[in-house]
Amino acid sequence: MAARADLLPKTLQWWRSFIEWIGGMGVIVLMLTIVAGPRPGAAKYSLYYAEARGEKIHPSIVSTLRTMWWIFLLYTFISTIILWGAGMPIWDALNTAMTAISTGGFSVTANSIASYHSVAIELALIPIMLFGAISFAVHYELMRGKGQILWQDPQTRWVLIMMLMGSLFLTLENLANLGVLQSLRDSTFQFVSAMTCTGFQTVNIGSWSATSKLLLSAGMVFGGAAGSTAGGIKVIRMLILFKGVGWRFRKITSPQGALVPFRIGEKAIDESEVGHRLEDASLITFLWLIFLALGVIVLLHTTPPKFSLADVIFEVASAQGNVGLSTGITGPTMPTLSKLALSFNMWIGRLEIIPVLMFIRFLFFGVQ
Repeated sequence: MAARADLLPKTLQWWRSFIEWIGGMGVIVLMLTIVAGPRPGAAKYSLYYAEARGEKIHPSIVSTLRTMWWIFLLYTFISTIILWGAGMPIWDALNTAMTAISTGGFSVTANSIASYHSVAIELALIPIMLFGAISFAVHYELMRGKGQILWQDPQTRWVLIMMLMGSLFLTLENLANLGVLQSLRDSTFQFVSAMTCTGFQTVNIGSWSATSKLLLSAGMVFGGAAGSTAGGIKVIRMLILFKGVGWRFRKITSPQGALVPFRIGEKAIDESEVGHRLEDASLITFLWLIFLALGVIVLLHTTPPKFSLADVIFEVASAQGNVGLSTGITGPTMPTLSKLALSFNMWIGRLEIIPVLMFIRFLFFGVQ
């Protein structure tokens, strides 16, 4: 851990930003884009989905990946110009753009975005973080002039609705302590930073109420859209689960043999596929929450008593969602066991839980 990012040499500052930028898209995605040799199609699909990429822009996986990288590069360039125009020095703007669009959150300053004390910079970062949490397939449609896709795509629509509602609830919770304008500014920025899993920080979250911390924790658990650079469980899985409950209830109360449609947006899903989708979403959500709970238990035993349960839940949700926000628990001086536990949470959160469990099974039992 670097205690002061602003004291690092510029080479290390850029390296930290670069590895977050590359990590946002995924190393496997990068290698498949560059080295698109005679690998069988099935093998390409396996590697592609190992990075949790659920969408295809073109029929070819390699063409899809190359388009995604062009989108990523273009957004990084545009974000750099926007942040520079908002008042950031060009070096800071480049590094911040790389870590914002990749929803990584590293900064080259001593105190994250709080170091700038700038409303303009915070306002510029909010849409950049939001774009990082939206599926690349949606970005591709936007570039083709289909702006309506932001509302037509059910996952994107719910990402935006949840961002708006979460920011509103957090603003109301902080109203008494911060006042209207300051509460709106801080709460909106921090909730967007949390739910997009970016991790930029402008305030001391440790001084906020337990309710505020838990609201932010919920945002980090939900995360952004599948097919984006954001972490968390992913909004589409939560959408499938909630719709699945209603679908199952309607199915139980309908006459035997009646067809009960299951729709995600305008797309009707075949009944034979609904069970698989619900099973996948339920399994990932269940395992995600189990590992979150295990991390909380470990941290409760290694954290000083001055930190509350809400602080601990927040810290583990931040680690497992690959966010980076902190209430003050995480730091260079924290116990080794805490570092190991949070490192494990970060690992499974970044690689997705099922691939990690398969890897652990392979280590102990080999290929069967």
